[in-house]
Amino acid sequence: MRGLNEECGVFGIWGHPEASNVTYFGLHSLQHRGQEGGGIVSNDKEVLRGHRDLGLISEVFRDKKKLENLLGSSAIGHVRYATSGSNNIQNIQPFLFHFYDMSVGICHNGNLINAKTLRRELEQDGAIFHSSSDTEVLIHLIRRSKEKGFKAQLKDALCKIKGGFTYLVLTKDTMYGAVDPNSLRPLAIGKMKNGAYVAASETCAIDVVGAEFVCNVGAGELVIIDDKGIRIEKYTEDTKVAIAAMEYVYFARPDSNIAGVNVHTARKRTGRRLAIEQPAPDADMVIGVPNSSLSAASGYAEESGLPYEMGLIKNQYVARTFIQPTQELREQGVRMKLSAVKGVVSGKSIVLVDDSIVRGTTSKRIVQLLKEAGAREVHVRISAPPLIFPSFYGIDISTTEELIAANKTQDEICEIIGADSLGYLSEDGLIESIGLDYDAPYTGLCMDCFNGDYSAGLYDYEEDYLKSMTNIQKKFLQERGKNNE
Repeated sequence: MRGLNEECGVFGIWGHPEASNVTYFGLHSLQHRGQEGGGIVSNDKEVLRGHRDLGLISEVFRDKKKLENLLGSSAIGHVRYATSGSNNIQNIQPFLFHFYDMSVGICHNGNLINAKTLRRELEQDGAIFHSSSDTEVLIHLIRRSKEKGFKAQLKDALCKIKGGFTYLVLTKDTMYGAVDPNSLRPLAIGKMKNGAYVAASETCAIDVVGAEFVCNVGAGELVIIDDKGIRIEKYTEDTKVAIAAMEYVYFARPDSNIAGVNVHTARKRTGRRLAIEQPAPDADMVIGVPNSSLSAASGYAEESGLPYEMGLIKNQYVARTFIQPTQELREQGVRMKLSAVKGVVSGKSIVLVDDSIVRGTTSKRIVQLLKEAGAREVHVRISAPPLIFPSFYGIDISTTEELIAANKTQDEICEIIGADSLGYLSEDGLIESIGLDYDAPYTGLCMDCFNGDYSAGLYDYEEDYLKSMTNIQKKFLQERGKNNE
């Protein structure tokens, strides 16, 4: 079974004498978005240079000379998980291309859902690919465009790709940032005190490098940054905002803001709403699963009036199990990273707040840890709806068989993980807790994993998806259809 991987993270800067060093710090703050590999491409107005490798960003640049050699006042960088393409050095970004007339660096967060079709067409037209990553598709489309000038060629290429994505593209005289027509993947712009502009997947990276937030790049927009300043243009008018709800639920750091909504605040509101929808009246305390569920757990405790305790301790030096590349590593990671606090949980009835149940493996192990530590009862509460449907926009859960909620009923899941009870947040509860300022029924969120509503379509994935649908998924869609009539 393939691993369940998180998205990637991108960071770029224009107009700073230590561009590569700033990019290194920016990528370090985005490390939670990708731990398989990373790299940086720099630009000194004469030549583009790059270095990339497998591992954490600190491991990629363990030899400081590799960072020192990336000269210039602009750079782009990337931390990666393998949402598309195998995990090897050829797929680590940013990619750097040297052509007879120019050099281009490019990196990408998300997933293209028509990449297979485009790649086949490009190969039939003579294109040669050096990686299995769908990121490389864009540069071939750019070079084959009949438009005049690089910006027009880039816009033309962006109109041909489908899915959830942000791109950073670096040339000798300009840095570009592009967001998909649904704004599924975020891209924020900041400005440093010396006038340098930065672009990042999350605002936490802008804060870390000492920049001030300027704006978000919106759906279907292209930001253009050069020595003249910054401007934002549309590359398509066919847009509809549908930010990935999973950014708020799990992926983003709590100190990031997405579309003006603080992630910690949104998660805390999900916990408060969860306590109303799924109470556990006889419980003694609330504990959260570190780290992404702590905000929701504190909200649940406040709303329910139960004490919020530290019943689980996380080893901060172990990677998150949700994004480990193999099932065996995920299971080992749970054993390594979490310990139950016996003196806190022994003899108690506990509300365990988590943000998701994917396969059920991690939840089962955590419940077991707590009961081995003497917990009398463990009532699992999930601060999001069940993950019933696969995702194709940058989260590597593209098969139904990977999702326990697509194959088992809620009662069956409760029994499998060994909980005394199990409760999920409703769809409306999640949407209202995040609180984007859109009028119903348009929410501004993509809830694809929760309700099968694929904002950007399915394209290459549609046939296999329809073949793999389970009775639970079909029943869910039928009931939703009836409710919408």
